[in-house]
Amino acid sequence: MVIFIDDKPVRIISKKKFHNLHGSDFDTILDARLEQLNEKKFKGHVIVLNTSAATIEKFFRLIANVKDFEYQSVTFVVDDKEAIEEQIKSYYRVVKAAGGVVFNHENQILMMHRLGKWDLPKGKRDDNEKSKETAVREVAEECNIGVVLGEKVCTTWHTYAMNGSKILKRTKWYRMNCIDDSEMRPQLEEDIDELQWMDEKQIQKALINSYSSIRYVFDELKRQEKGY
Repeated sequence: MVIFIDDKPVRIISKKKFHNLHGSDFDTILDARLEQLNEKKFKGHVIVLNTSAATIEKFFRLIANVKDFEYQSVTFVVDDKEAIEEQIKSYYRVVKAAGGVVFNHENQILMMHRLGKWDLPKGKRDDNEKSKETAVREVAEECNIGVVLGEKVCTTWHTYAMNGSKILKRTKWYRMNCIDDSEMRPQLEEDIDELQWMDEKQIQKALINSYSSIRYVFDELKRQEKGY
């Protein structure tokens, strides 16, 4: 599980997958059993070994109370991954959503410009709606195009605040093929001011002005295409 908190990735890794990690990937290595954690120790890309529920509680108190937290990413190595994930979810109101990575016949991908950032079409799931149905409906509403649903790419989690509530949004992403963009237009009432089909070079430029969670979707898409 990767959660993007203030656009910074926080990863939860089980000890079983610990051997896949490399110390050179991190600027700071901490052991929760041996040292007291505070904001001064979270510098750059951080990995925290022997993470417990108390460690997670401490970290979330820090990010709630400390301004200008300087870490770039945090990876927590845990015994019980499922329990820790449920603990983190309990700190937020979980909102479920779905979206699409839409390809055209030239293998370009549809990007949207919303609130000053390049993004992908997505939206909240309606009651009694399946995520696949949400993804197709939201793409149609936000872009006014017809699509055929493909395979799932990944799931992202990111946090934000709304009306004083802390929200954790779970978004399931699906690959799609466009079958009709003859009347394509942005849904202005959703603050979308531009839609653009982009090739790989254009996407890489657009992702500079995007979100970490969206860059993660493209990374997962590449892994999927390479068969990882």
